[in-house]
Amino acid sequence: MKNIQAIRGMNDLLPEQSPLWQYFEAQIRSLMRRYGYLEIRTPILEQTALFARSIGEVTDIVEKEMYTFEDRNGDSLTLRPEGTASCVRAAMENGLLHNQTQRLWYQGPMFRHERPQKGRYRQFHQVGVETFGIEGPDIDAEIILLSARLWEALGLFEHVTLELNSLGSLEARRAYRETLTAYFESHFDLLDEDSRRRLSSNPLRILDSKNPAMAEMLAQAPQLLEYLDDESRAHFAALTDLLDAAGIAYVINPRLVRGLDYYSRTVFEWTTTALGSQGTVCAGGRYDGLVEQLGGKPTPAVGFAMGVERLILLLETLNLVPAESQRGPDAYLLAMGERAEREALLLGERLRDALPHLTLQVHCGGGSFKSQIKKADKSGAQLALILGEDELDQGTLGLKFLREDRDQETLTDATMIERLQELLR
Repeated sequence: MKNIQAIRGMNDLLPEQSPLWQYFEAQIRSLMRRYGYLEIRTPILEQTALFARSIGEVTDIVEKEMYTFEDRNGDSLTLRPEGTASCVRAAMENGLLHNQTQRLWYQGPMFRHERPQKGRYRQFHQVGVETFGIEGPDIDAEIILLSARLWEALGLFEHVTLELNSLGSLEARRAYRETLTAYFESHFDLLDEDSRRRLSSNPLRILDSKNPAMAEMLAQAPQLLEYLDDESRAHFAALTDLLDAAGIAYVINPRLVRGLDYYSRTVFEWTTTALGSQGTVCAGGRYDGLVEQLGGKPTPAVGFAMGVERLILLLETLNLVPAESQRGPDAYLLAMGERAEREALLLGERLRDALPHLTLQVHCGGGSFKSQIKKADKSGAQLALILGEDELDQGTLGLKFLREDRDQETLTDATMIERLQELLR
């Protein structure tokens, strides 16, 4: 019988990989707490209409990438391809938006049926930030500063670049769209098949094309910044002033339009050259019309999302994996003989009670001293604690240093806790 394997593009996270993820997630939790952002957790399954109405019917995500199926009641359900729409739905449904401001964050799996490649999978994980009820450029600046602080904490700041653009108001974008469509129609022979398909539905997305054969023509295309309404122009200028004052360098990229229909005004991306073509590690912007689009009252909103797999890959590529994410337990307790095996479990509990910060693995399953010490070494522990018949009779515990060339010690019941506490420091 053929073994059942994981679905292509949906990967297991193995025990040796999880410490790095836990380190990254701890950095995220700490950062969000420091900025006063509250966590929200939404279901991974939503009604398909939520994404069709928010992301846009003619986007690649809705047309080609969503995992959509009918349940037993005939309802069309979709595994969430991104987090913003779910966050907006939850905020509306639970009364979080009326006459309130919200600063929210989330993390969890998302699903898109696209070709798997390194750092890009069909089940992938995102961390996202969404804020509601704040109109000014100050909140745009805050979430960019928050993301910059994360890069500093991870050691990535010098390896990423901030790219900015403004999409303006709906009216300004409509006028620009007409001009852009006319320009592309006059260069129709140079458009690839994907771009020709987008010409009538979403011409701004053509600016995102990575086709080198179109690069020169795209460089000559009219720029959205030239068509901005006065309010959007002032908003963008105030944002760049705030970033200048905070010392955050940026590049204005007039071709940055983002792939989802709900963006307006500010859009931004943090990009890197360290991962080849997979350059974007964090992206976001304003989506002031989305709440109204989903049936709520007009609500200003801005947020971003970052792909965890891609950031983990970036840390590994740049050798920025911290030592603490690779450490094993502080100590491994060996138990030699039946009596010792029973007492070792009880001693382990005593030590954990007395030393709350101690990470201790107690050997189970018996075996020779040689096999147990091999397992202690493989665990990555700094210390081996040895409990055998002799130690039980004498009320002592053997202490062996696994990573340092130091003499073995004998700890008495009276000195055991104090000595371990000293070594933990």
